[in-house]
Amino acid sequence: MRLLLCVHVLLCCLSMAQPFCPSQCTCVFHGRTDGTGTRSVLCNDPDMSDIPVNVPVDTVKLRIEKTMVRRIPTEAFYYLVELQYLWITYNSITSVDTGSFYNLKVLHELRLDGNMISMFPWESLKEMPMLRTLDLHNNRITSIPTDAIPYLLNITYLDLSSNKLTTLPSDLMDIWPPFNGAPVSTNTTQKVVLGLQDNPWFCDCKISKMIEISKMVNTPVVFMDLFLTCSGPENLAGVIFQRAELDNCVKPSVMTSATKITSPLGSNVLLRCDATGLPTPILYWAKSDGSPVNNTVQESPGEGVRWSIMSLHEILYKDAGDYRCKAKNVARCCEATISLSIAGTMSTTIPSTEACRNWTNQPRNDF
Repeated sequence: MRLLLCVHVLLCCLSMAQPFCPSQCTCVFHGRTDGTGTRSVLCNDPDMSDIPVNVPVDTVKLRIEKTMVRRIPTEAFYYLVELQYLWITYNSITSVDTGSFYNLKVLHELRLDGNMISMFPWESLKEMPMLRTLDLHNNRITSIPTDAIPYLLNITYLDLSSNKLTTLPSDLMDIWPPFNGAPVSTNTTQKVVLGLQDNPWFCDCKISKMIEISKMVNTPVVFMDLFLTCSGPENLAGVIFQRAELDNCVKPSVMTSATKITSPLGSNVLLRCDATGLPTPILYWAKSDGSPVNNTVQESPGEGVRWSIMSLHEILYKDAGDYRCKAKNVARCCEATISLSIAGTMSTTIPSTEACRNWTNQPRNDF
């Protein structure tokens, strides 16, 4: 009797030591010789209609596949603090709450491909600072808002293929080389992989940077499919990006009235820059130290041309420094610098010539 009692107690202890596994899932512990290991959970019961709430807390990889789950609710995985891989693929997901991925601080890979998602909560990515892979392949996403761009800075694998995208924010490509100003090295091992194929792209200036990357030989940004194809406008329908020539799309060129100005203390100074490009660029002024710039006006006397003047009244020593005039359209961004010194003092600024990221002195050819 005592022996049976001991066996019963031992079995009870063992059952308590093993985490409970949801009835519609399979839990596997991958042990190592040192006694440590990782746990993965697979939930692929076709009758499952809700995200399981009792997944073992030490789960590192969770796969929910080919179920009837339609919604990912708020804080669905908040207790899975060790989760690194989350695959919710080929289900019936139509709704993803903003707080769905709360507390997934070490998640490295999120795959939601093969669902029916039309709107993804991009702001939810801030809950996953370690995320590098985001797979939204084969959904129904129609647009990506400009607000989403800051949340994609750390993503190195982004798959948006087989959706309903016709365009992307023109600033999206600016977070990666060669458009973010970082030097491009052909020997770099860090690549950004983008899946953009099988979308009905409307080939105009808004996606000119995508088209430009497709024509580059060496770039840190790699397209999964090099043969991206235009669906519109009519004259470009069926044309691959590598052969697409965009009408009325010219990179900006900017020129300042001077590169260096020296004025007496207390005088008034006017700084002017002129820009050309199609669509007509917008001009911005900025001081090198980040201080605000006011008293600016700009005007466009005709299509493709714009000028701007910044006025400085009764200048003080603090007004000395470099002022950058930036010209931007959906095709690209360009800038030139004016260095202002106060007469009778030694300038603390570094003299600079017109800077336009190697574009100002190049012919302005259409794409």
